[in-house]
Amino acid sequence: MPIYAYRCGACGHTKDVLQKLSDPALTQCPACHAPAFGKQLTAPGFQLKGTGWYATDFKGGSSTASTTNTPQPAAAASDATPAAGTAAPATAAEA
Repeated sequence: MPIYAYRCGACGHTKDVLQKLSDPALTQCPACHAPAFGKQLTAPGFQLKGTGWYATDFKGGSSTASTTNTPQPAAAASDATPAAGTAAPATAAEA
């Protein structure tokens, strides 16, 4: 159940109330009994913990999601560029 912050517009009284989502909003101030009691806009007071949540994703280096940064094998890299000290193969345009 969420906790809602209420504030009275008449006297300034504030109160945090534990309510169900289906409960109607409070309208009467418990301090001055004026009908000016309303919800305040506040930041949520919870954290998402456990596997699969953004807060725990990509922390540390042991996750399996970091497999895209693995280096290529040496055989695949040598096919693309010539080794140092060797001549590059001649192309049809150079011949």
